[in-house]
Amino acid sequence: MPFMRKRFPVYGAAALLLAALVALAFVLEDFQLFQLTMVMAYAVALLGLNMLVGYAGQISLGHGAFFALGGYAAAIFMNYVGLPYWAAVPLAGLFGFIFGFIFGIPTLRLQGHYLALATFSLAVATPQILKWKRIEDWTGGVQGVLLNKPEPPAALAATPDQWLYLLALGVAAVLFTCAYRLLRGQVGRSIVAVRDHPIAAAAVGIDAARVKCLVFAVSALYTCVGGAVAAVAVQFVSPDTYNFFLSISLLVGVVVGGIETISGAVAGAIFIQFMPTLVGEYSKAAPWAIYGLILMAVVFVAPGGVARVLRRRAGGASGRGRRARPEEDTSLQGDGSIQSKSMQRVPNS
Repeated sequence: MPFMRKRFPVYGAAALLLAALVALAFVLEDFQLFQLTMVMAYAVALLGLNMLVGYAGQISLGHGAFFALGGYAAAIFMNYVGLPYWAAVPLAGLFGFIFGFIFGIPTLRLQGHYLALATFSLAVATPQILKWKRIEDWTGGVQGVLLNKPEPPAALAATPDQWLYLLALGVAAVLFTCAYRLLRGQVGRSIVAVRDHPIAAAAVGIDAARVKCLVFAVSALYTCVGGAVAAVAVQFVSPDTYNFFLSISLLVGVVVGGIETISGAVAGAIFIQFMPTLVGEYSKAAPWAIYGLILMAVVFVAPGGVARVLRRRAGGASGRGRRARPEEDTSLQGDGSIQSKSMQRVPNS
């Protein structure tokens, strides 16, 4: 019962937030709903990238390629295979999981800047591969592929933009819940242990190679689902949409939102979606200049990102005494298990 009392405020706040977001579908205009749909898509992709960069400690400069993979997979499934959108999006994620696992195997021996260069090459090569003549019948070449906007169910009195927003919100809610359960459990603590104490983790029987491949695969799955949702929302995919700067934008979103935080993905997605529009009115080069200035400000002033700053201000003194479980410290136990320090302080009920 004490466990339920501790968790009820968290679940209650999440339920209220979800209800408020659902209500926005019937209050905002269609274009505003489109913008929020893109925020949901970016948030899912940033959460996947944060699993790899924040929790696993692996640098990736190529997640724009996985975002493109998800978008093109959804387009191919919908236009050429004839699958509905509700089947194309999860299949795009499954395709990303398989590709991410395969790509993660040869990168097991790469760390730091070597891994960054490997993922950088993937981001640079992807737009050129999508323009390749041999696969132009599937990718549309330089002209891209058009998608049809999903129609809402007949029983739901909603516009296509409202339905698409609710669909993106549902996908984000499910994936964020799964990520929270994954990262706060034994798997999440194993990921952090491999990152911080690889030798000790191997000594207690954790397969570091398996953990790293799994994280890379799950990260690619999330990013591909985000790319698929974005492609359905925009109703168009083209190689030039997924250039290298998209990978940089995703990495910037992770840093601004907060490394090794779940809620930071939402803050980073809002930054990616709205910041270029706000500063682009002054100059086309302004967004990248603003990106640089904000990155420097985050690194020096708020290295934990927006999410940690808001958490410290909201938590006050109690927030400084206890950290959220997905970001908590871990320790190796005598029986070979991995347990968080906060778990050691809380007695079993």
